[in-house]
Amino acid sequence: MVDLASVVRPGDALMWGQACAEPQTLVEALVSQRASLGGVGCFLGSSYSGIVKPEHAGHLALTSYCGIGTNRALADAGVLDILPVPYSQLGRLIRDGKIGCDVLLLQVSPPNARGEYSLGLAADYLVPALDVCRAIVAEVNDQVPWTHTERLLNQDDFDLVVETSRRPAAPATRPPSETDLAIARNAMPFVPAGAVLEFGIGALPEAVCTLLGRHEGLRVHSGTVGDGVIELVRRGVVSRVDCAMLIGSPALFAFARDNERVRLHSSEYTHDARVLARQERFVAVNSAVEIDLTGQVNGELAETSYLGAVGGALDFVRAANVSTGGVSIILLPSRRIVERLSGPVSVPRSEAGIVVTERGAADLRGCSFKERQRRLQGIATV
Repeated sequence: MVDLASVVRPGDALMWGQACAEPQTLVEALVSQRASLGGVGCFLGSSYSGIVKPEHAGHLALTSYCGIGTNRALADAGVLDILPVPYSQLGRLIRDGKIGCDVLLLQVSPPNARGEYSLGLAADYLVPALDVCRAIVAEVNDQVPWTHTERLLNQDDFDLVVETSRRPAAPATRPPSETDLAIARNAMPFVPAGAVLEFGIGALPEAVCTLLGRHEGLRVHSGTVGDGVIELVRRGVVSRVDCAMLIGSPALFAFARDNERVRLHSSEYTHDARVLARQERFVAVNSAVEIDLTGQVNGELAETSYLGAVGGALDFVRAANVSTGGVSIILLPSRRIVERLSGPVSVPRSEAGIVVTERGAADLRGCSFKERQRRLQGIATV
């Protein structure tokens, strides 16, 4: 087991890769050694491993931007401090020290022939963290593909290294339901040929992705990318993928291995308003916990459980609304159109675009409150 005490000082702020990029062996070491490390802070992104548990918070101060995946249990237990900020701000907050990162725990690919290690499955907030951290601990996982990431690393960059071979953590998957597919089909008319697409996390954006085979000239510029893009790129429907991280199965990872059409960037690039402003026909495809009859979106809280995030939805929705030929599409089951939100407003009604359910689509652009209510009630559960 790697000895983290050789690089971690009492009171340090630790950060590590999220979702499929979580360095599971290093996080397990952190949990097992937590009592001897002198009280450290931890910033964790979305997690599907469930390694960090509520009982570990006695020695670890836990912070995240989201309640996604197994973070939900931490939030429900009251031990996860949530930062309600747009994803586009994370890089600057890390660089300015508002989100601390003294020690960075990374999962990386084995090196290529030039001795360069890739960040593998996520670049997102790890790139700014690399610039400010004091020490880097690397888990070199031979099941992580070498991908074209914005930052490459060398052996000399690491203060501590452990070699592993384990399947990356990933969310549980299921085939799309009939409701999912009906919602996705109702969204198809709003995706033009030549669109630049963003897909939020979840089954509904992924279902839309899988139905785009008849389109032409598509590109993807997104925070996350899942398995749905594989066939689209293979068939030439999508010419290029620019994203911050990959969340999916081993098939996605194998497809991305040394694939020049798949590029992983810092969130400072993927979510930057100036970069997004250059994308014509930018289509943002996101899901929501619920939406009210004025067009306000709650993407964070379900009843009393924090399971989402402010995340990148607002960054991409705003970009789509000002893009020439672009559009914001919010997907959700009809039963989640409500009179009043039960949680916070993640996307304001001033940014309302098109809402899609299994019952149809409601274009809210240019609509008054009365007209929005009429259109949304037409696609809601009666």
